[in-house]
Formats: sequence, structure tokens, C-alpha cells
Amino acid sequence: MKSMTAETSIHIRRIAIPAILLYFWARNKKFNMFEIRKATIDDRFLINDLASRTWSDTYGKILTKEQIEYMFEMMYAPGNIIKQMTELHHQYFIISEGGIPKGYLSIEKTGDNTYNFQKIYSLPEAHGSGIGRFIIEQGIEYLKKIHPGSFTVELFVNRQNPAVGFYKHMGLKEVGTRDYPIGNGYFMNDYIMAIEVENP
Repeated sequence: MKSMTAETSIHIRRIAIPAILLYFWARNKKFNMFEIRKATIDDRFLINDLASRTWSDTYGKILTKEQIEYMFEMMYAPGNIIKQMTELHHQYFIISEGGIPKGYLSIEKTGDNTYNFQKIYSLPEAHGSGIGRFIIEQGIEYLKKIHPGSFTVELFVNRQNPAVGFYKHMGLKEVGTRDYPIGNGYFMNDYIMAIEVENP
């Protein structure tokens, strides 16, 4: 077997560098398919509709039908969305692809330097497109713009939700668990996940 010559090595490097650039170009192009905007109370019915199209896929194998219906009404009745926005100061965002809504995010400030990503959901047909990463990264970028200094982002995830692995991949860590009563004998059985964000 012939050893690699300097000329061959240079040729390989010339191929590898464009390949790396192509990877980042493709990654950015994929993310550029998505747009994010702040939601208003006028979006309450849109948020309700998006949630109705994501919840069965997310929780159908985890929770009973009765609990799903109870929680959905509690969280996504249009009147309750208005309350979250106006009284609890949750900031909702709509994520679209080509002008078509595909997901949503809700952020609540829970402490001086702590925020909770209350809701991160995307339509089943958008899974695998990079939309989940886009939502988290854009949510953090928004907080960097409005929060002076470093902060913590928390997220409550059902302990049986397969998305736990994705959140770990995004840098969030399990920092605890909770079994939170929500009425009617139901509980939210969650991991508490968090990530520290440096914001010099």
C-alpha cells in the first residue's frame, strides 16, 4: 500500500473543507425555513388548534384520555390562554414554516434570573425537521435580548416522554423531579430539566 503523499493530503483537505462548509450551509438553510413571532391574545384560537393537533401524539401513550382532556381544557381553553398571557405574563410565540404555523412556545419568568419554557410543541409532521432545536435556540436568544446577565432556563417534562433524550442533547440536565397535583386526582409526573445560559 502506498503512503499518502503531501499532494494527496492537500487534495483531501481541499475536499474536506468545502464539505464542512456545505454541512453548515445546509444546517442554516434548514433553520431558515422557520420563522418565529410573538403571539398575542388574537392568536388564542390558533394556539388552541395547534395544541389539539399535537397533544394526542405527545401524550396518547402516556396519559389516560380523561387526563389529556382535563389538562387540555385547563391549559388551552381560549379563555385560559388569555389569562396566561395577561395575568400570568406568559409570552407565547408562534413558529411557522413558509407562513404555515407549525408549533408554539410559551415562556414564563419564574424568578429574578430564572425562566420556564412552559410549552414547547410542534406538529407531528414537522418532527425531524429541526424545528425543536429552532424553538429552543430562538427562545434562548429572545431571553438574551431582554435579560441583563446570565440566567437559567427550566423545563418540566413528563418522565415517560421520549423527548427527554432530545432535551438532554440540547444541553438541558435533569436537576430534580416533581409530582405536581393539578386537580381531579391527576398529577404531572415530571423531570425538572435546566440549562445555565451565559449572557455577558
